[in-house]
Amino acid sequence: MTLDLGIDVSSLPTDVREKLAELELELSEGDITQKGYEKKRSRLLAPYITCHQNQSGAASPSTRAKRRAHRRLTRHESRYHSEVRQEAVQQALAAMQKKPKPSLPMPSKRTSVMATSPNRDRKRVTDSSSDDDSILNDSSSTTPEHDKNLRPFSVGQSITSSDTSNTSSPAHEVQVPPPRIIAVQEHSNALAAQQISRNQHRRKHQHSQPPLPPHQQQILKQQLINARISRENGSSNNTNNSNNSSNNSNKNNINSNINNMNINNSNNRDNLPINDYANNIPPTRPERISSRTDSGIVNLADVMQNLTPSTTYNAQPDVTSNAQSIRDSRDLQSDFSIYFEGLDTYSTGTGTGRWKVSAKIQQLLNTLKRPKRRPLPEYYVDDETDLEIAANQLDPTAPKPEGSTMMPAIGEQLMVPGGLPKTLEAALHRYGSATFKAPAATVLDTNSKISPPLTYGKLLSRSRKIAYNLLNKIGNKGELSIKPGDRVALIFPNNDPIGFMSAYYGCLTAGVVPVAIEVPLTRRDAGSQQIGFLLGSCNVAFALTSEACHKGLPKTATGEIHTFKGWPKLSWLIIDTLGKPPKDWSPPSRISEEAPAYIEYSVDRDGAMKGVTVSRNAMISHCRALTGSCNYTEGEIMICVLDFKREVGLWHSILCSVLNGMHVIFIPYALMKINPASWMLVITKYKASVAICKSRDLHWGLLATKDHKDVNLSSLRMLLVADGSNPWSLSSCDQFLNVFHSRGLRVEAMCPCAVSAEALTISVRRPGRTGIGSTGRGVLSMSALSYGVIRVDQENSLTSLTLQDCGHVLPGAIAAVVKINGPPHLCKTDEVGEICLSTTAAGSNYWGLQGLTNSIFRMQPLNSDGHPFSEQTFVRTGLLGFMGPGALVFVCGTRDGVMTVSGRKHNTDDLIATVLAVEPMKFVYRGRIAIFAIKVLRDERICVIAEQRPDCTEEESFQWMSRVLQAVDSIHQVGIYCLALVPPNCLPKTPLGGIHLSEVKRRFLEGALHPANVLMCPHTCVTNLPKPREVHTEIGPASVMVGNIVQGVRLAVAQGRDVGSIEEDSDTTRKYQFISEILKWRATTSPDHNIHTLLNSKGGETQTLSCSQLFKRAERVACLLLERGKLNTGDHVALIYSPGIDLICAFYGCLFIGVVPVTIRPPHPQNLQTTLPTVRMIVDVSKSVLILSTGPVIKLLKSKEAGNVVDIKGWPQTIDTDDLPKKKLTSIYRAPTPEMIAYLDFSVSTTGMLAGIKISHAAATSLCRSMKLACELYPSRHIALCLDSYSGLGFVLWCLNSVYSGHHSILIPPSEVELNPSLWLTTVSQYKVRDTFCSYGVMELCTKGLGSSIQQMKQRGVNLSCVRTCVVVAEERPRVSLTNSFTKLFQSLGLSARAVSTSFGCRVNVALCLQGASSPDPTTVYVDTRALRNDRVTLVERGAPHSLCLTESGKLLPGVKVVIANPETKGHCGDSNLGEIWVQSPQNSSGYFTIYGDDSLHNDHFNARLITGDSSQSYARTGYLGFLRRTESVQADGELHDAIFVVGSLDETITLRGLRYHPIDIENSVMRSHKKISECAVFTWTNLLVVVVELDGQENEALDLVPLVTNVVLEEHHLIVGVVVVVDPGVVPINSRGEKQRMHLRDGFLADQLDPIYVAYNM
Repeated sequence: MTLDLGIDVSSLPTDVREKLAELELELSEGDITQKGYEKKRSRLLAPYITCHQNQSGAASPSTRAKRRAHRRLTRHESRYHSEVRQEAVQQALAAMQKKPKPSLPMPSKRTSVMATSPNRDRKRVTDSSSDDDSILNDSSSTTPEHDKNLRPFSVGQSITSSDTSNTSSPAHEVQVPPPRIIAVQEHSNALAAQQISRNQHRRKHQHSQPPLPPHQQQILKQQLINARISRENGSSNNTNNSNNSSNNSNKNNINSNINNMNINNSNNRDNLPINDYANNIPPTRPERISSRTDSGIVNLADVMQNLTPSTTYNAQPDVTSNAQSIRDSRDLQSDFSIYFEGLDTYSTGTGTGRWKVSAKIQQLLNTLKRPKRRPLPEYYVDDETDLEIAANQLDPTAPKPEGSTMMPAIGEQLMVPGGLPKTLEAALHRYGSATFKAPAATVLDTNSKISPPLTYGKLLSRSRKIAYNLLNKIGNKGELSIKPGDRVALIFPNNDPIGFMSAYYGCLTAGVVPVAIEVPLTRRDAGSQQIGFLLGSCNVAFALTSEACHKGLPKTATGEIHTFKGWPKLSWLIIDTLGKPPKDWSPPSRISEEAPAYIEYSVDRDGAMKGVTVSRNAMISHCRALTGSCNYTEGEIMICVLDFKREVGLWHSILCSVLNGMHVIFIPYALMKINPASWMLVITKYKASVAICKSRDLHWGLLATKDHKDVNLSSLRMLLVADGSNPWSLSSCDQFLNVFHSRGLRVEAMCPCAVSAEALTISVRRPGRTGIGSTGRGVLSMSALSYGVIRVDQENSLTSLTLQDCGHVLPGAIAAVVKINGPPHLCKTDEVGEICLSTTAAGSNYWGLQGLTNSIFRMQPLNSDGHPFSEQTFVRTGLLGFMGPGALVFVCGTRDGVMTVSGRKHNTDDLIATVLAVEPMKFVYRGRIAIFAIKVLRDERICVIAEQRPDCTEEESFQWMSRVLQAVDSIHQVGIYCLALVPPNCLPKTPLGGIHLSEVKRRFLEGALHPANVLMCPHTCVTNLPKPREVHTEIGPASVMVGNIVQGVRLAVAQGRDVGSIEEDSDTTRKYQFISEILKWRATTSPDHNIHTLLNSKGGETQTLSCSQLFKRAERVACLLLERGKLNTGDHVALIYSPGIDLICAFYGCLFIGVVPVTIRPPHPQNLQTTLPTVRMIVDVSKSVLILSTGPVIKLLKSKEAGNVVDIKGWPQTIDTDDLPKKKLTSIYRAPTPEMIAYLDFSVSTTGMLAGIKISHAAATSLCRSMKLACELYPSRHIALCLDSYSGLGFVLWCLNSVYSGHHSILIPPSEVELNPSLWLTTVSQYKVRDTFCSYGVMELCTKGLGSSIQQMKQRGVNLSCVRTCVVVAEERPRVSLTNSFTKLFQSLGLSARAVSTSFGCRVNVALCLQGASSPDPTTVYVDTRALRNDRVTLVERGAPHSLCLTESGKLLPGVKVVIANPETKGHCGDSNLGEIWVQSPQNSSGYFTIYGDDSLHNDHFNARLITGDSSQSYARTGYLGFLRRTESVQADGELHDAIFVVGSLDETITLRGLRYHPIDIENSVMRSHKKISECAVFTWTNLLVVVVELDGQENEALDLVPLVTNVVLEEHHLIVGVVVVVDPGVVPINSRGEKQRMHLRDGFLADQLDPIYVAYNM
């Protein structure tokens, strides 16, 4: 063959010919354009073009015309092609178009994970989103003038935006006037440093962007100036006020611009002032959104109606108004706390947000408003079995079988042709002796050249040689050799059937059992481990192979064969090098007929590989039956295109051919890829009478149209289609017959068959048989088939499935059809079931799997009365079908290919055909698609994984996926759970090029598939969620109380031990009852006693403070305040210091003169944008009249950089304490009263609440006293502190406790531990500290940072055996897994497991409980998470399903009393009942700090009273859910110990579907779902659950997380995830206590500030 360029193809190298063949195939299938084809071909052939050819490599016009015609003929031909199915899909999509369909929100990607075609990249580089998809615009066709007006304002968000969500380049950034930042996040220096490194990490993925055109820069500049002028003047010009009398034309310009932007929603924005509108646009880049027309996203009012509108930028935060919180109305804390949303989240008075994220969520909400296909069951389910029942409810309208019982079909009597050898060994001996020159096997190479044939004489001699060597020459003396019955692996490539045939018959001759497996190409082949399992279970120790194959196996550096994953150790035997047997050697004597002849592997739907044992009797019986059915005769020529190592290829081309003395010509898969018509040309050349192939080969043969003219198939009497039982082989068979009928192919030669690895051949259509009953065809309703019922459909029905028969049952066999599920009752005549076969010619067992063997190979069909039909046993074939008229076998699917969704069965091949029929037909790359089901929430969910064609854009992919969903829904009435697209050639392949389905499924479930696009549809697919919980309001607190009394349940009340009586008459007590006076007393009595030591990151002591030094420095601070501050008693002073000694001195200086200190963490100099607004907010809200700090901090507060974030002129007076006056206090203030405020404590909760509490002098002293008693704190003790020093118990330990108790506090700032993770533990060991306090953040740093350093620490002498109590200071549920990990990790350094414990505090009481020095060990219980969702506590055993481990949060401090109350009814709860923790204690806070208080709300929160039980006592409500449980431990006072278990904050709980969820539980599940998830956080937005996960891996792994996150939350929490956001590590904000700031994260997500790698919107 020569090409147009005059080059002889046969002279080209093999790799070039293969590439040319690939190009031809791509052109024929439409995967490449004609121009691209010619360009690539020219490049390939350039080195080989002869010198005299000066013409270009382009084809001639006539050739091009032929190719175009060729493409038109073949590009839509497909194995799964069906005109009816294609028409059905088109009609379904057309019907969908007429319906009002919801718009699907497009997922968002970063550039680096996005596939865009080159021509799309050139379009509107500066446009950040399409006009029609933005909330700001509605019109899909925007005029250029409109676009010009629009751009400056989108530029206001991101000065120059590329097509992705990148930030603008600083070089061209125009500074928007700083907005009023009201998003509050508690910050630390270390966290700020994390933020900086994260920003640097992000810049790696971002590109510099071109500046704006000059005219746009001018417009933007003018607009910003005008906006600022109008804001400063308090202008309230409306955007649509056409009569606005402004003298500045540019202001009118702005109005016109905004009018243009508001054309879609002018009604909602009529009252929006221009300055508000300009400023309310967040200064961030918008999310990338595709160009699609969306009509469902113009109005968000219904979503935003419950949200609080923000005020203008220059307004100060108003904490006096009753600002509504997003939280529940019952949550009283919101009235005394300020909830700060993101950057002006909502526009004034409209309730309509402007973020594209919100727009997409609105699209999602609109989409989900459509009713589900099946209503939820009308009951609340709390049990897993009920979920399964709900998933498989029977449809009352479903068709039911109505026929009579189908009796088994008996095959014809086996007529063995006369003269047929009795065994295969006898046949080999006969033909190898009598006709030894006759060819047995021939193979074509990749050049289509015939290799020298293997004659029967050679086959006989080679098989004898191999048999002799196996039995006599294997192993050294004394070693175990191979004996008859042992198993040996045969490993031969697909192009070496001659070597395989020789080795196979060598094994049969020797009585050794061959186990044929695929050649391992790499160490990590798909399914390699399963092959290893098969070899191991068969005790295979030797492998036969050829020399060429052995050379190609992957080897180590020393030349040895690699040990493949999961394989046993093998000895490799090369058949080419074996010696000849002696002339007098004869094979072993007759082997038992029941002995295994060979083992053939079978793979189930999950990839598990099992060895099917075929006995010698079954092998010969099968060969005889096939010989009789196929009329094989001696000397016939057979063409084999199949894999000769297993199933049809093995049975016909290796076994039957030798039994009948036939000549087999093998066509390797490598040749088929290059020349798909080669097998037909060989039939023509050799006038072959038999060919065995698959429907894929028929399809490929149809594509090779240029070779059709040379084909003549008139000699063919049987074309055996090995996969004829696949319903979709019909189209290939019909098309092949239509095209080649004119080439001599006869109708009666088409012979589909039905086979299975267990039962071997079930049926085959007899060649040459014509007339009534010889063949059959059925047009069946797919809807009825999904219910397992046969209903004939009309020929023109669009939802029908046409089946061809697979012939009659094999001679001598009996076929029965039994029910698929349950006992194997015989099916009715109109019912689909599993075909079973009773025959001697079938497999006998699964090697080594007796239990499975009995259920598959020893099955007895049952009559309707439950009695066995006969004594014969049947083999389950795994094929689903029925017996048609004339006992013809019809197969409509396989057991492994059936997916049962909501009680209906769907065949994967039917779904593949539908998907491939969706336009554009060639979207799926070469039709490579995998469909399987995964079990999630007790039902199977359909997943479709397809390879998308190259250069496919996001928009095209998304549109195609939308069409697929509609087509499958319309035709099959089933939803697709997950639709994923992967790049071309990325799905794992089988050795012969098919898709390795089980490996695809495994990678999908492991998160290792790396898809390019994912669309999850759980909202539409999951119909068996439990019914939302309904709270019974008619049951009041009194009824609950009566129920507890009747059941004998004690009421939940617990009390710490008595503080001890204070003698009121004692002068000492009166004189030293306040902390400032105690300091003065200590400075007098023990002036040189060290009470504070500050360490740096290297462990060095930077500062040490004795009692007298602290007193003197505090006095100097007091003098400075009096001299320069002119303060009055009770004024508030902000202390902005780094954690250390200065903070403590300033605090006591304030106490000395009667002013109220407010401790505030200083802003981070490199992250002012995030940290400075919080500082300013606390200063403003606390009404501080003065700021005390050090010089560097004051300089930072007033720097130019700070001026870009806040108004630096608005700071109160600042005083630098670096140079203190050396004076003593001249005027002595009177001692404060117990009720006077000692200090204010401000903290930002995880819900974004900034709450300031008032701590009185009496409360501070009482808390210190309780701590001293509980922890046995004395002046001789050393206490190491490594925690946040600005609020809560951390502040008390840092500043107050040492002065009260006199112990030595070693201060370790957490930021220093981030620089040196071993600092804290090394210090504890060095100072031999007995009691240490830390935060979860520090504990996590040590656990993650020191895992590999334990040995080095041990060598440095670090010993933690001195630690008696290591207390984690927290305001949350104890993190059991973290504390356990910490304990196990450092156990080798002497840390006792009993030492580690937790404490619990909250805003109303900073320390309720804490593990004391002599307290009982902490109690651990396991509770049912399902019960917790229903506000119940159900104790379960460890390891029980759905169990959650809870540890008590320490022992109640002395003087503390708690009760558990129902948060809604205020009724007293019983023991082990979940409720809100209420506390009564002298150390309770005096209340929340407000400008002016509301007594009724204050009383409700700090003076709450129980409705039932003892209503005379008053309590403070903590806002935390928990329960009390009496344990068996005995306290020091002899009473049984009551353990308090904290479950979580009421503020943080998520209420979805009536159930109460704690975010940490969902997050723990998500963390377990994939090893690359480093952190995650969840929150809700408009009743959608949003999951943000940090990806610690490559960006192409981001989409792997989406299905896994969705699955685990659905499975474990019965919740559907609405949005999955994949971000870089470090994006989830964490405060100084190690707590996630979920609300801050939510604000960042909605303001599009997270720079996500991928955002998936689940449908």
